[in-house]
Amino acid sequence: MGKLIILSTICLAFLSCSVNEKPQFIGLENIKVLESTSKYITFTAEAKFINPNDIGGELQTDEIKVFVNDNEMASVSTESFEVPAKKEFSVPLKTNVPTDSIFSNKSIGGLIGSLFSKKVKVQYKGDIKYRVLGFSSTYEINQTEDVKIKF
Repeated sequence: MGKLIILSTICLAFLSCSVNEKPQFIGLENIKVLESTSKYITFTAEAKFINPNDIGGELQTDEIKVFVNDNEMASVSTESFEVPAKKEFSVPLKTNVPTDSIFSNKSIGGLIGSLFSKKVKVQYKGDIKYRVLGFSSTYEINQTEDVKIKF
């Protein structure tokens, strides 16, 4: 009888919390160069979301590909990110790209353009997965921006 009361209480608690919809993906923002050295260029971005639900969940990135001047250079994978309830939040995406791979022979056209404009075309492409109470959903990320780079 005691187990039935506990189980009923847990079910009532979950039913009173609303999980009406998945968090809304606002977009990828603040794509920029955090640091550039002779060996690496560190790119950062923020995946912005808003969670209208009374409970959180978790988000996880699975190898979001980073393209620089249309060439795949790196991937971003993060540990699970705890989603806050009823709040706007962002998931930081950070990756290091070897400088020599950006300025290699395979991207010579991009190299010449980048040297004159001091900008590179950066694209993030991949999926972010959301999980809560056995429910899962996927957000497709595909955003490109021209980013100013300091040599």
